Amino acid sequence: MSFLRPSDEPSVAVRQLTRWLEADNPDPLLIETSGSTGKPKGVVIPRRAVLASVQASARRLEEPGRWLLALPSSYVAGVQVIVRSLVAGFEPIVVDGLDVGRAAASDHTDTPVNVSLVPTQLHRIMGDPEQLTALARCHTVLVGGGALDREVRRRAEEHGVNVVTTYGSSETSGGCVYDGVPLDGVAVSLGDGGRVRVAGPTLFSHYDNDPALTAETVVDGWFLTSDAGRIDEDGRLEILGRIDDVVISGGVKIPFETVAERLRQHLMVDQAEVFGLPDVEWGQRLVAVVVGTANDAELRDWISMVHPRSWAPREFVRAQSLPLLPNGKVDRQAIQAGL
Repeated sequence: MSFLRPSDEPSVAVRQLTRWLEADNPDPLLIETSGSTGKPKGVVIPRRAVLASVQASARRLEEPGRWLLALPSSYVAGVQVIVRSLVAGFEPIVVDGLDVGRAAASDHTDTPVNVSLVPTQLHRIMGDPEQLTALARCHTVLVGGGALDREVRRRAEEHGVNVVTTYGSSETSGGCVYDGVPLDGVAVSLGDGGRVRVAGPTLFSHYDNDPALTAETVVDGWFLTSDAGRIDEDGRLEILGRIDDVVISGGVKIPFETVAERLRQHLMVDQAEVFGLPDVEWGQRLVAVVVGTANDAELRDWISMVHPRSWAPREFVRAQSLPLLPNGKVDRQAIQAGL
């Protein structure tokens, strides 16, 4: 079976996807996952699924407009940006680094401009007043690919940025839940242990050369994600972390992504990731890798203000910065390999 593999060179990817949209019977896309938490997979996505996602997104945002491309064009989020823009009748504008202002200024029409970012990109833009002002001029700023710190979102919105968080994966043709609400046609439910399940027209068809994984992951039309979630009092989906993101230390179950999110909310912490490492005495010990100036005692107290004291990491490792994958996500495998 042949596939279209989007190029990581934006101009090439735009040409590829333009032809793909115009073709009578195009090959499906093959998107290689990042492998940030496991073995990379080849996700096969038919055009109808991508277009279902694009159309549902346009309805939700109410103004499709032109898109700025600040994400890798070979990943599903970058592909979505390109296709959304092309379907709306515009070539996407490539963002150089994080210079949103220059990219947006190159559009000399009155067309609304949108952009899609990962949380790390938004966090960095928050430190650049000029770029933050440019971001506030965008119609919508989609933020996905990971949890967005509540404080970062609050600060962005105070500066006039219209933030919409998204949840999804390559298997769902990118973001399929906006601010906790599924897009039109998308169904979300919770399975055993709170596992998030997704159904609808945006789903992928299969994993390349892995029928066993496909059968294990897609059951009765539902894609079984690796994420745990809950439905809040407003009926919105809240992602709690990966279903295996639990460390059992001294008999206590600790959801380490919840701990990491709390650390990121500290004013003296720029970045934080939390891991469970083998420990002779405790079975596993919680270790936090932190970029910031807060000391260990301050961070333990900060966590215990809202969570059990037993959730506080037993060890803190300081770093100047955290390594990133090409798609802007934190490379957890690289960090853990260095612990």
